Amino acid sequence: MSVTLLLGAALLCAAMIMALTVVGVITSERRGVARSVAAVQALDSAPSVLRAEIEQPFAERVIAPLGERLVGLGRKFVRADTARKIQYRLNIAGNPPAWDVNRILGLKVLGAGVFTALGFLYFLSRDWPLYKLVVATALVGLFGYVLPNILLYNAGQKREKLMRNALPDAMDLLTISVEAGLGFDAAVSRVAKNGDGPLNMEFSRLLQEMQLGVGRTDAMRAMAERTSLPDLKSFCSAMVQADSLGIPIARVLRIQSQEMRTKRRQRAEEKAQQVPVRIMIPLVLFILPCLFIVILGPAGIQITQTFSKM
Repeated sequence: MSVTLLLGAALLCAAMIMALTVVGVITSERRGVARSVAAVQALDSAPSVLRAEIEQPFAERVIAPLGERLVGLGRKFVRADTARKIQYRLNIAGNPPAWDVNRILGLKVLGAGVFTALGFLYFLSRDWPLYKLVVATALVGLFGYVLPNILLYNAGQKREKLMRNALPDAMDLLTISVEAGLGFDAAVSRVAKNGDGPLNMEFSRLLQEMQLGVGRTDAMRAMAERTSLPDLKSFCSAMVQADSLGIPIARVLRIQSQEMRTKRRQRAEEKAQQVPVRIMIPLVLFILPCLFIVILGPAGIQITQTFSKM
C-alpha cells in the first residue's frame, strides 16, 4: 500500500513539473514572439536614414569606423614622411590588392596593441621582475608595430627578385622587336603581352601611361621611381638620355641587353662561389660527426672491451 502511495505521489509530482514546464515554455515563446514583433514594428516606424544604417553589413557599421580610428591614431604616432615611405614600398611590392597606406597604418597600430596585450599576459605568468616585464612587453609591442613593414618589405623583395631574373629576357625581346622595325611603343606592348609576371605588369603600366598622353621621358622616370632595382633604373635612365639626346634606341637597347646578361652571369658565378662557404656549417655540425661515429664507433667499442678484460 505504501509503495502504491509513493508511486502515485511521484507520478503526480512529475505531472505537475511537466505542466509547469510546458506553461513556462509557451510563456517564454510568447514573450519572444512579442519582442520580435515589437522590434519589427519599431524598425518599420524608424526613420529611413536610421533604417538604412541598421541594414548595413556588420563590417561597414562596426569594423570600418574602428579601422578609421586606428588609421587616425596611427597617423598621430608616425612621422610626416612615413606615409610617403609606405607608398614607395607599396609601389615596389606592386600595390597588392586591398593594401594601401591607411590600411598599413591601421595594421601597425592594431599589431602593436594586440602584441603588447598578448606579451603582457604571457610575461605576467612568468613571475618576472617589473622592469623585465615592462622591457619585454615593450619589445613585443614594437615587433607588432613593425611587422606590417616587414611583410611589405618581404613582398617587395620577392617581386624584385622575379623582375631581376626576367629582365634580361625582356630586354632581348625588346631589342629584337625594335631592330626588326617595330616602334618603341609596339615593342613595349610585345614585351607586356609575353607573360604575366611583375616585369610584364610594369611594362604594361608604362604602355598605358604613354597611351594616356604621358610623355615617354616622364613615363620612364615614373617607372624608375616605382622600383629600387638597379638594372631597371639603369635601363630607364639610358632610355631617357637616348630620347633627350637623339641616340638610336636600338643601339642603346643592345648595349643594355648585353650588360644585363653579363650582370646575371656574374650574379650566378657569385652565388656558385658562395656554396662552399655556406655548406661548411652543415658539414661540420651534422655530416662529419656522423662519419666519426660510423668510422670510429666500432674501434672505440673494441678498445673499451679490450681494456675491460685486462
